[in-house]
Amino acid sequence: MRRIALALALGAALTGTASAQSYQCTPPRSVAVPGIAREGPTRAMPVTGYVLSLSWSPEFCRTRKESPRHAQQCSGRNGSFGLILHGLWPQGARSWPQWCAARNVRPTGAQLARQMCVQPSTSLAMRQWAKHGSCIADRPDRYFRITRILHRSLDWPDLDRLSRKEGLTAGDVREAWMQANTNWRPEMIAVMLNERGWLEELRLCYGRDWLPAACKRSARGAADDAPAKIWRGL
Repeated sequence: MRRIALALALGAALTGTASAQSYQCTPPRSVAVPGIAREGPTRAMPVTGYVLSLSWSPEFCRTRKESPRHAQQCSGRNGSFGLILHGLWPQGARSWPQWCAARNVRPTGAQLARQMCVQPSTSLAMRQWAKHGSCIADRPDRYFRITRILHRSLDWPDLDRLSRKEGLTAGDVREAWMQANTNWRPEMIAVMLNERGWLEELRLCYGRDWLPAACKRSARGAADDAPAKIWRGL
């Protein structure tokens, strides 16, 4: 873990100051810790890399503004959000580790609350820890800290402005990301569109050394020439 912490801190220092993706968000001091039911078998295997998944919140909240379950993220009462953390996922050579039961430790309400401005859903944060984080770190606070460091290390393209571009494509989204983060290349960035062509997520691939790395070909999302749309939350 010392090596991970050092690599992440160095990466953050080299990248520069990130602009916020949460607006007027103040995390609560503590939150209720939800229970999470296991949804699959334990898979333990060597970790070959990582994927940082960033969800485009305006699209997610498009039909959920009145949902009590998603009030923290979508109601507008706790701030508004851009690219939020979906999860940090360990990768394996042919599959991925998951549900590492030996490390299935529950976070405290205070530890979970510190995630709320980057990952504004307690159930999402808990599930990501239990399914993925338990295979990366030995404690939930360490996993959450890694995700926040990675999130802060990034500079954010203006997707609101990009959404107004005529003839927008997935390649334009990748290019905007690379202009904001010059150490990334197209094959390291998966652009995930829904069936109607709206941006849902960006997935960033890292090697075991926590530096940007090429995504698996099967996991690179939409092709550069795929038509894309970005919902601005209006």
